[in-house]
Amino acid sequence: MGNGDVLATLGYQKDRLRFYLTKNDFGRWVSKYGYGGKEFEIAGSRMVAYLDVDFQADDSSFSAVQNIWNGETTSVIDKNISVSSWVCATQNLIFIRVETLKSDVVLSIHLSAPESSMANLSAGQSKKVFWQTRSFEGDVDIPAAASVAVKSINYEGTSKILLQKGKPLVLALAVESSFKRAQPQEYVIDKVAAITEKTIPSFVQQHNEWWKKYWQRSHVLLNDTVIMKSYYQGLYTMGACSRDMDFPPGIFGWITDDIPAWNNDYHLNYNFEAPFYALCAANRLQQALPYDAPILAFMRRGKWYAQNVTHTRGVLYPVGIGPRGVEVTRQIDTFYKHDHPNDIEKGGMFWQQRSNAAYALLNMGRYWYSTYDMNYAKKIYPYALSVAEFWEDYLKYEDGRYVIYNDAIHEGSGHDMNPVLSLGLVRYVFSLIIDVSNALHLNENKIGSWKNILDHISQFPTQIRNGKKVFRYTEKGMDWYQGNGLGIQHIYPADAITLDSNTELLTTARNTIDEMQRWVDNNTSSSFFMAAIRVGYNADTIYDKLHSFINITRPNGFFTVHGIENSCIVANAIDEMLCMSVGNVIRLFPSLPDKVDASFYKLRAYGAFLVSAKREAGIVSHVKIISEKGRPLILINPWAGRRVKIVRSGKPGQTLAGDRLVIATKENETIQLIPE
Repeated sequence: MGNGDVLATLGYQKDRLRFYLTKNDFGRWVSKYGYGGKEFEIAGSRMVAYLDVDFQADDSSFSAVQNIWNGETTSVIDKNISVSSWVCATQNLIFIRVETLKSDVVLSIHLSAPESSMANLSAGQSKKVFWQTRSFEGDVDIPAAASVAVKSINYEGTSKILLQKGKPLVLALAVESSFKRAQPQEYVIDKVAAITEKTIPSFVQQHNEWWKKYWQRSHVLLNDTVIMKSYYQGLYTMGACSRDMDFPPGIFGWITDDIPAWNNDYHLNYNFEAPFYALCAANRLQQALPYDAPILAFMRRGKWYAQNVTHTRGVLYPVGIGPRGVEVTRQIDTFYKHDHPNDIEKGGMFWQQRSNAAYALLNMGRYWYSTYDMNYAKKIYPYALSVAEFWEDYLKYEDGRYVIYNDAIHEGSGHDMNPVLSLGLVRYVFSLIIDVSNALHLNENKIGSWKNILDHISQFPTQIRNGKKVFRYTEKGMDWYQGNGLGIQHIYPADAITLDSNTELLTTARNTIDEMQRWVDNNTSSSFFMAAIRVGYNADTIYDKLHSFINITRPNGFFTVHGIENSCIVANAIDEMLCMSVGNVIRLFPSLPDKVDASFYKLRAYGAFLVSAKREAGIVSHVKIISEKGRPLILINPWAGRRVKIVRSGKPGQTLAGDRLVIATKENETIQLIPE
């Protein structure tokens, strides 16, 4: 459960239902990692509070069901106690309703927090409200405090409440941090004190209205309930955890203790990026935007690393960062250095990789190509330019081509030459900076040299495996790896190979997908399905593998130990099967098996288009495209060999023919396409 700022989850152990309360902005924000023999205890996200509902139960049975339409979660314990809870979508409030189904029960409500010598903790009671404040203030880069307040709306107190059948207990909680309020403790006390039974319906109405609008941003419909459940579950997850413009969710989103692995950081060699991949195509821009904040905030330190580690201009980023310029992976003693002497440079955890800053640019580029928002372009331009400047200096020009040296394809894989991922990322970086520079009329004198890099960057290395040409992980260095998916990430998310690429490149890409078969992999699934779709791999195989993947995910849709990174795999893949637009060329139903009927509404495509269409029994219809920015529309003819009538904002227009339709559009114009 969550509202993009306050997050809550729950768990049950005999006689205790525990709510784990966190905020994206609350943690021990210090640039330290691995100090004094400790690894994850020093920095990163921290719990705000635990809220425990205690009782005596004869039966330890427990079940929980969540309605992803609005996030309300209902638990049943001992077949007698029903607990419904929801995090308000519009305010930092949580409501919990406890009722007995058969017999009266004695309950107690408690606030607590993990024990920590680094945290300050205070608690008390005021205005019939119980409160708790937790803070990290000593030896940190940025002090942080968070307060929670709770009161019973219709019973007295919180200790030894006799819960009567027919009279549910209603709890109201408020949670706030020092980043949002100067005095969070006073704020939450006053906020909860003002809530009554009469005011709760207004919060319910606001909450449901927010989620209603969220689901109206776009939708898809397939005649496949397994796919549909997973599709919308992923979008629910990101709707619940990503909305704070300064503090996006860390790699886990929800945490349940003070020692989250990897500090719940922003892990830049794919983990942090992955859950955001699907959001632009699904037209969930509000959830996509928070991604940028920690990347942009780290530029100062990134410039320092570039100057002192690689002796270049631009920015060089380590593998993991925190919010507001904090570096939660910075080594301040020999915790990692003695075991990994080459992987820590000037205190930064790089694992010999030079690609993190470029990788972090991908989602920004995706947002730009999907919206062509000029204000957004101005926001990201300094960062995009800095990434380009780094690669201008780091690339070596030899024998008519640009070469990458000393850039590990895998963490710590050594001084690799021309890693295939970085070759894809370099192409993305310079294509993006050229496009945005042209749009903003900035640095136009540099565009020629950037195009020269694109024209002369090394080709992707290849090799023969099992009689087929496939991509080699590097030109010199690691050739292959039995896990992970770095051998295809130049295809996706780096967008370096599309259906418009040459036949030889596409064949090599499909062979690589065939050889790797990493549909279910701890580090690869978030990119592997998309890479297969992008290069035209067998549609039935992809769809069947997607089903197999869903069958091994947990009930909440999570897979592997990395938290939310795989939450939107299905949404991302299905949207791409329905409406592919990489390279500003729209393809309708390019990778959806013939056996599947589908329709979709307002999927967002590159070029700032909102696309709707339907396919039933193999026949495409109801094609409608809204042009937000009036850009040229390039569409692969969904009715091959037939002429197509264009209807503009309800008025008949020209008729076009050919495999590739090029249509001029106006800003906010609606284009309908009808086959003759």
